[in-house]
Amino acid sequence: MTKRLLLLLLGYLVYVPLFAQTYDLIIRNGTLYDGSGGVPYTGDLAIQGQRIAAIGTFKGKAKREINARGLAVAPGFVNMLSHAYSSLLVDGRSLSDLRQGVTLEVFGENSMGPLSEAMRQDMLAQQGDYKYEVPWTTLGEFLTHLEKKGVATNFASFVSASEVREHELGQINRAPNAEELRRMKKLVEQAMQEGAMGLTTMLIYVPATFATTEEIVELAKVAAKYGGMFTAHMRSEGNRLEQAVDEMFQISQQAQIPTEIYHLKSAGQANWPKLDRVMAKIDSARRAGLPITANMYNYTAGATGLDAAMPPWVQEGGLQEWRRRLQDPALRQRVATDMTDPTQAWENLALASGPDGMLLLGFKQDSLKKYSGQTLTEVARLRGQSWTETAMDLVVHDDSRVGVAYYMMSEENVKKQIALPYMRFGSDAGSIAPEGFWLKASRHPRTYGNFARLLGKYVRDERVISLPEAIHRLTALPCQSLKIKERGLLQVGYYADVVVFDPATIQDKATFEKPHQLAEGVVHVLVNGTQVLDNGSHTHAMPGLAVRGPGWKPK
Repeated sequence: MTKRLLLLLLGYLVYVPLFAQTYDLIIRNGTLYDGSGGVPYTGDLAIQGQRIAAIGTFKGKAKREINARGLAVAPGFVNMLSHAYSSLLVDGRSLSDLRQGVTLEVFGENSMGPLSEAMRQDMLAQQGDYKYEVPWTTLGEFLTHLEKKGVATNFASFVSASEVREHELGQINRAPNAEELRRMKKLVEQAMQEGAMGLTTMLIYVPATFATTEEIVELAKVAAKYGGMFTAHMRSEGNRLEQAVDEMFQISQQAQIPTEIYHLKSAGQANWPKLDRVMAKIDSARRAGLPITANMYNYTAGATGLDAAMPPWVQEGGLQEWRRRLQDPALRQRVATDMTDPTQAWENLALASGPDGMLLLGFKQDSLKKYSGQTLTEVARLRGQSWTETAMDLVVHDDSRVGVAYYMMSEENVKKQIALPYMRFGSDAGSIAPEGFWLKASRHPRTYGNFARLLGKYVRDERVISLPEAIHRLTALPCQSLKIKERGLLQVGYYADVVVFDPATIQDKATFEKPHQLAEGVVHVLVNGTQVLDNGSHTHAMPGLAVRGPGWKPK
């Protein structure tokens, strides 16, 4: 036998197994957007177990095939600011986000740990239309609990400086002493070792608003030591917007930590011109080497609670103290004055939107649910009160912060922000379904439409950015920032988080008037190689995993 013939035979023996390879699933003939932002190409994608096994044109068989001709095939999308931590505890399907192609929920602003016993009891007491148990105290225990309970999507979490502060100080307005700060830093360290992505906070809300910049820097240094990020709802998105951005720069510089601004916006018509200056500030900082990024939701209205319309002093001590003060006639007068004073001292979203632009979304008490979907002005007229009196009474009677949408931003600025190359996207909402108890409250339409709206309205219809660029910023870019390995790209060996969608039909359907409408255009979704959405229908599979951060130390 000649040497050449022997080599040919050996080559044949190696080739045959590859030729006969059998996969769990092959997605055929799709237009592959690999997440890099590069030019898409037509090809096949094979999945074996949890991973992508082959990409391109190859021979092989599969237990199941999907014909994706005419459809886009992309890595699953990352929700960079998700509040689905509680909704997933009671409904792990994550349907509103799956129908938009989201395969990773990143929890921020708040975190579900660490919890003191008082915090745990308060979490139980404040539950409204849906209930869940709270058997954990640490962030790591929560991640494990949610994974065991069963979730369709993957999920990750930051640790919140707000929760860390409340754990040690409660909801009072004072600085921690040296020992308290030491314990707070230890809590951040523990959360980073348990898998937190970094440190997060929400600086217009009690008790986070009581923290000084120096306090945040000290906590952020701990997150930085473990390779984490810092993310924040800034102290102001309106009257003190530029100063708030400067604070983010300061924290990033002093803690030596990559920093992301949550839902960047310029709130209130008088503040809309500030956005150009803020973008110039960020561009200058980035050119100087400061790792500053941002995310956003693609709407001109935000959503939060009536706490964002009242001064921090009245909320000190928590919800029950807030409600007690609102029932004191003298204090009510002071609150009403503060709510209508164009002060620079605190972030007043009521003045940014006005009561005509405050849409009431959600109530805890059945007797008040009739006001859902009405503006604060309309409800005040029905009740024969001023809007300030109505807001205060609703908090007292509902025993909650009351969900509200605030109309504050301009469409022109939304498009400017989408065009920024460092912009990522987050719903700033839970992930729910248009059925059952979810229908008892109105919702901001971003809950059902944020990502589909980007790809339909702003990419396909208005061409603000290209489809490859949008997919890059929904996939690989956030994964790189979060230091998540083996996700965010269509690449052999990576986890098979995959979305198959129709670029010609993908569209948000939810509106403020009719928010409970699922997005259209996403056909199939796979999470860790398991199909969770099949021709738009949920398979009821729950393959989601906790995705842990760079400081994770498995036990």
